Amino acid sequence: MKRLLVSIAASTALACSLSANAGKADNSLNVALGIGVNVTTLDNYREPDRGGLMLARLIYDCLLSKDQATNQFKPELASSYKIVDDKTIDFDIRKGVKFHDGTALTAEDVVYTLNLVSSKDYNARYQVAVDWIEKAEKTGDYSVRLHMKRPFAAALEMLAGNLPIYPKAYYSKVGAEGMAVKPIGTGPYKATEVVPGTSMKFERFADYYDGSPKGKPSIATINVRILPEANTQYAELASGRLDWIWRMPVDAAEKLKRLPNVVVDSTPIMRFEYIAFNPAFNDRKSPVADVNVRKAISMAINREPIRGAFYGSGAALLRAACSPAQFGCAKDVTTYPYDPKAARELLAKAGYPNGVTVEATSILPNPAVNAAIAASFKESGVNLKIAVATYSSALSDWRAGKLQMLIATWGSYGIGDVSLSTSQFFSGNADDPFKDPKVIPLLKAADSSTNRSDREAKYRTALQQIAEQAYWVPLWSYSIYSAHHKDLQVTINPDEFVQFQAARWK
Repeated sequence: MKRLLVSIAASTALACSLSANAGKADNSLNVALGIGVNVTTLDNYREPDRGGLMLARLIYDCLLSKDQATNQFKPELASSYKIVDDKTIDFDIRKGVKFHDGTALTAEDVVYTLNLVSSKDYNARYQVAVDWIEKAEKTGDYSVRLHMKRPFAAALEMLAGNLPIYPKAYYSKVGAEGMAVKPIGTGPYKATEVVPGTSMKFERFADYYDGSPKGKPSIATINVRILPEANTQYAELASGRLDWIWRMPVDAAEKLKRLPNVVVDSTPIMRFEYIAFNPAFNDRKSPVADVNVRKAISMAINREPIRGAFYGSGAALLRAACSPAQFGCAKDVTTYPYDPKAARELLAKAGYPNGVTVEATSILPNPAVNAAIAASFKESGVNLKIAVATYSSALSDWRAGKLQMLIATWGSYGIGDVSLSTSQFFSGNADDPFKDPKVIPLLKAADSSTNRSDREAKYRTALQQIAEQAYWVPLWSYSIYSAHHKDLQVTINPDEFVQFQAARWK
């Protein structure tokens, strides 16, 4: 790959610097997906891949939208909303909105969609997005009441981007199979050509409604191709056939920076890596049952050079058991800076004056990262033995209490709320081996509250307890590298969604 990138830079520099960008010339955007992406359907509720869900946001709108800069929720297909109580939300539906087939949006479409995708028979791909919905009911031609099964603090998060509204008449007729290749929504772009697994074309929707927080799109046409081979993407970006690519590794991003007319961006996202301890392992006869051992291991890893070598400076070092981009993620909890001397002292205090041997299972895709983590521990007297497993296998063993330590990643489904990160692992469920009586009630209360200041306070107290007990070693968040033509303006949000609908040419 290194030789090819150097060749690309040398052979295309003159062409790139002299020729006009094709996408800019006709106000189109040429995008490649494929590095770690496999878009299987444009039905939002069936698609598992972030790339496909990202494209779905071009086609569909939701009741609400979230401003990622302020964490505030804004009406989208709703013209207004009101939280009636902790299990009820009322929506006024925006009038004058059209689907791509020309039919008008009404409350009937909203009720149909929400009741359909939350039903057991439908079996939506991400149950976490819908399993809190009891039912939606029509209270007028343009008004809807949404009932929850339980108080659910992340309800607005789910309604903002994750629960698009479908046209009842069309979806009733074509179902998931029809929506996969001929989707119809109210979004800023309509899909005009879909070749599954190969390419898709989106054209600006001329009748897109005024007042949408997404805004009127600037670019007329978006052409998307699935190109699994990384070097093909790099070559086509260099030659001007592509305007935008993403998810390249750090070394490739550094080389792409050398190409003329190319800008490389690094965007921190919510996905992060962590090391979890299981204090209950082997009937609490394991070294990690001792909080001093857990603290020593936390101080034994030199995170900064590992982060820099494998993830780049755009990846953030974590302070707490959550993503710093999430609501409720406290940044002022106890931390354990790298200190081999202090780590050895803690091990001696715990009865291990000659060091300790521990075992971890890792799901990290890069074996070099595992090796770097293990090597970092040695100076502190920690001998870390790492076994590699698939996510499903490791998760099964973790829940069964068979693992002493787990090295893993978590993305929170792209939801900017710690109820989808901290609460996932510390609220007493199957993923929680700690069962901390101080933490569980705090998280359960925060997860079921609609009072944001109260939630923040409870999450902070819970995260401080988690840190004091050193249940986790928070490592680093991921950063996505993207590369695009220098005249293109486009952003990636922390939730890992690219804002193609807001892209424009300078």
